[in-house]
Amino acid sequence: MNPIPLENGKYYHIYNRGNNGIDLFYETENYNHFLKLYEKYIDPIAETFAWCLMKNHFHILVYIKEPEEIDITKPEYSSTDKPKTINSSKQFSNLFNAYTQAMNKRYNRTGSLFEKNFKRKVVASENYFQKLIFYIHNNPVHHRFTENIVEYPWTSYGTIISTKQTKLQRNRVLESFNDLENFKYYHSINQNLDEIENLMIE
Repeated sequence: MNPIPLENGKYYHIYNRGNNGIDLFYETENYNHFLKLYEKYIDPIAETFAWCLMKNHFHILVYIKEPEEIDITKPEYSSTDKPKTINSSKQFSNLFNAYTQAMNKRYNRTGSLFEKNFKRKVVASENYFQKLIFYIHNNPVHHRFTENIVEYPWTSYGTIISTKQTKLQRNRVLESFNDLENFKYYHSINQNLDEIENLMIE
């Protein structure tokens, strides 16, 4: 069964893991390359609020821009023919395909790297939005990669608490938590995640 295409004007939790649970990232430059490709394929068509790259899976919270919000000259495509309309689902597929090709070439491997059909779930409430941001940032703690959210380098948490220039929607995230101090406090205590339990990748 084909997944439902991403719709413009909606917030989504997008996540997936390595095919049969295999690793997606082997070393630091892999994480950096994925983020570079993400900027190339996804930044033009979506706003990003939170992300986390784990060794064998990832989580991203995005808003898919309305067609009039997309600068059609910006997105990169897998072919030389520019489509008349931007297919957001295809842009994510292009990202994953480009990363897979790079990894296959670098590590002399073949075949798919990601599980077929990346997962997507609509984020339809502010409460869900907050809990999802916590869940994404807390993922490395949940999987025992670190004891403290701030110590793990491959999430958006560090960007949100910093003042450095970023394309991440920092202000919108902080508004959701009222301010930076509340954002930090919310992330410092255990949250009831029953509402999003079905999103957890073990």
